Amino acid sequence: MALVVRGELRLTPGKAAVQVAHAAVLLVQLAERHPSPTFSRWLREGQKKIALVVPTLTDLEELDRRARAKGLATVWVEDAGFTEVAPGTRTCLGIGPAAASELDPITGELELL
Repeated sequence: MALVVRGELRLTPGKAAVQVAHAAVLLVQLAERHPSPTFSRWLREGQKKIALVVPTLTDLEELDRRARAKGLATVWVEDAGFTEVAPGTRTCLGIGPAAASELDPITGELELL
């Protein structure tokens, strides 16, 4: 599972952590509605996750397009706007769960959060 935050928002570490957590929960909920061997293996093998950052929303949208084109599940986190960003701001993209061999071509060059 890859969880990718928008760097341009300059979220505090706590806010970024919460946005990443939202994305992980949303991906698991989606996977539970559409169970697959990949999801079952991900659960059994420790639920690997990686938190990454991209510079801009445009970069995040491109990741979403690339992941979907490969058949990977994606979810967007849109903030409620109570603290650091305006309501509806897209803060994070979640991709997966998927094998590293599927995620690495899409996210392998990104910086760690």
